[in-house]
Amino acid sequence: MSISGRESYKDELTKLAFENERIICIEADLGGKKHPFEQSHPDRFFNLGIAELASIDIAAGLAEAGFIPFFSTFSSFAALRAAESIKLAMGYMEKNMKIVAAYGGVSGGWFGTTHHCLEDIAIIQTFQNIRIACPHGEIETRQVIREAAQSQEPYYIRLARNAVYDSLDRAEESSCRELLIEGAERANAKLCLISVGEEATELCKTILQENDSVVHAHVCYVDLKSLKSYIDELKQISDTFLVVEEHRATGSSASALALLMPECKVYSHDCGEKWPMYGGTHQDVLDYLGFGLAHLQQQIHFIGGTDGF
Repeated sequence: MSISGRESYKDELTKLAFENERIICIEADLGGKKHPFEQSHPDRFFNLGIAELASIDIAAGLAEAGFIPFFSTFSSFAALRAAESIKLAMGYMEKNMKIVAAYGGVSGGWFGTTHHCLEDIAIIQTFQNIRIACPHGEIETRQVIREAAQSQEPYYIRLARNAVYDSLDRAEESSCRELLIEGAERANAKLCLISVGEEATELCKTILQENDSVVHAHVCYVDLKSLKSYIDELKQISDTFLVVEEHRATGSSASALALLMPECKVYSHDCGEKWPMYGGTHQDVLDYLGFGLAHLQQQIHFIGGTDGF
């Protein structure tokens, strides 16, 4: 039985730490009781409390000393509160440190606007040299954590809260940096859906099943370097794209791809620009923001025009 991306991260990092003594786990008061890493490697586990900016600076020092620190907190507090330290330590100095940002988008649900984050990808993308990954499901999350541990690059890994999904099938030897294409064999496909993150990927999977005129391209890495690497392959699929992403339109992956493919039509299914002030479950807040299956179906119909897709 699968587990959430957040739990997959804890478990996978704990396993990797048995193989690599340089791996360190840092938390900001959201690891919960009996954190598996703390139980297995108590001398390399540090709960620094609600001190996100200081935690990034401490992680930078540990990276300078040759360790591989993984720091986990809410995406809102990592990308916004600690932005300056991320810019300098990870973007400018390229320290080998990894941020695992849980509660991405509005997955915090009832936690409210202060704990929601629909701006993080836009912010981190502006800081060059940082890999940004938005894995879908347990298997992809585990693979991203392994890739991050093996890489010398700074990483920002966006996770949700407790949702449990099965990852898309990927060849065992392939990297999560590669596109996953569903429906590539469809000769009459006119629109390519591009999914970023868990909720978006689940929506695109559903659309693919009910609409044989679309292709689905799932992307895990959305930093600018990675997005550029997808361009040639995407252009072979279609010239019309709809990027589905639990994020604001401003600074989204769709806006970046639109600049990278000016000759193509790039649309965005996103969470809009209003504040997610509605209290409720993750799904309730997404519905309030107009992000979901019914809205996506309407948008696809609108893009297709009178001929439809």
